[in-house]
Amino acid sequence: MSIQRCCPATTIVDLDFGEHAQLFKALGDPHRLAILATLARAKDEVCVCDFTAGLPLEQPTVSHHLRWLRDADLVRGQRKGTWVYYRLAPGVIGRLRKAVNALFSEKAVAA
Repeated sequence: MSIQRCCPATTIVDLDFGEHAQLFKALGDPHRLAILATLARAKDEVCVCDFTAGLPLEQPTVSHHLRWLRDADLVRGQRKGTWVYYRLAPGVIGRLRKAVNALFSEKAVAA
């Protein structure tokens, strides 16, 4: 027995969104977005101590969020003495544009 449809069938976009999903998952937290926005506006690298001081989070939680961003290759960190300094990873803006375009571009809809 077939269920009657209420409307014409919609073609589901058949693209591999795995890489994009990981990227969006890493962006799926307001604190991680605040970290990225800070790095995008910073002229130089930002010390992890600045994130700890500027966010309503304890140091282990800040480190947890930075790890999410590192694992998604959105940020890079460099240890200098006791502290780690962060910056955006090369090509981040292009990767973000590509991910959004994959969702909303005409090519994605037509595929």
